[in-house]
Amino acid sequence: MEKHLHIISFNVPYPADYGGVMDVFYKLPALQKQGVKIHLHCFTYGREEQPILNQYCASVNYYERYTGHKGISNTLPYIVSSRRNEQLLENLLQDDHPVFMEGVHCTYPLLDKRFAGRRCFVRVHNVEFQYYHDLYRSTSSPLKKIYYWMESRLLKAYEKKIAAKAVFWGTTEKDDETYRNELGCPDIEHLSLYLPDWKVTAEEGMGTYCLYHGDLSVDANDKAATWLLKHIFSKLKIPFVIAGKNPSEKLMELAHAQNHTCLVANPSDREIEDMITKAHINVLPSFTRTGMKTKLVNALFHGRHCVVNDATIAGSGLEAACHSANTAQAFTDIIAQLYHQPFTQDEITLRKKLLSGLFNNDVNAAKQVKWIWG
Repeated sequence: MEKHLHIISFNVPYPADYGGVMDVFYKLPALQKQGVKIHLHCFTYGREEQPILNQYCASVNYYERYTGHKGISNTLPYIVSSRRNEQLLENLLQDDHPVFMEGVHCTYPLLDKRFAGRRCFVRVHNVEFQYYHDLYRSTSSPLKKIYYWMESRLLKAYEKKIAAKAVFWGTTEKDDETYRNELGCPDIEHLSLYLPDWKVTAEEGMGTYCLYHGDLSVDANDKAATWLLKHIFSKLKIPFVIAGKNPSEKLMELAHAQNHTCLVANPSDREIEDMITKAHINVLPSFTRTGMKTKLVNALFHGRHCVVNDATIAGSGLEAACHSANTAQAFTDIIAQLYHQPFTQDEITLRKKLLSGLFNNDVNAAKQVKWIWG
């Protein structure tokens, strides 16, 4: 029997240059290897059509995401209502193949009675109501505060509403528990991230600086970088580099206000990898409490010491490979100590054992095939 699967992606999943689309993109060759014929449906949101997707999919369809006032609903979260598309629904109804929805963003079909008997599956990239509440707490913009607060309220009600309408797959045990206990989801399994073919390449010995990297246009990441500059590296005179997409002018000014701190704006993927490799400490506090942090996984594969807070690693299974701190003083003390401490072969061995057990695209794909088709 041929295995056909509809996958609805919140964005065009190539180039795979950030965590969410990375998980979507690397799923495609892994499922294809398992004999799955993928029918991919993508919302074009700041990205163009990508011919490379045809290598892994039996069909690829693109749909407009209705941004601005066209995507607003009084009852639905914006991330969902802006992806309502009748043509998508009509295309899905041409057959009875199972439907896999990448993120809560793509779950509008669960509200449609025509899909009541359909086998539907949802990837939980984040507990979205928590994620938007954390963004509300992170931003200083009054308009953004209003939007994030309203979106968080709508998302909590919405996530509760859909929690029994599909099988869910979370990225962290903490998110799985939130879906079970707070949102009343009766059927959620754990499925680790799909990743590039990363190997542990962390090097023994000493690096030369501390590094924070991330998408700096995200309010929570801007807040983390600012917090590190103001509360840690204003006291510690240790070289500190911030790297990431689209930093604000305010953050750039703050990063260059001291001789031992700087910011690299919009580095390429290769430049990011090079900076992670050369750093002695990857410093990665988070102000969002949900989802697997791909930048941490990247740092564990390719970098030396990692210092994080509980929000970065909660429920991830990565705790044994990280140094954890939750106050400015604790971060300062651990960084000061680790900066003079060589990274050892024992730590590399631990990483290899831990990460190979947690992240394996082939194992993931085999699990999904078993869960969907038995």
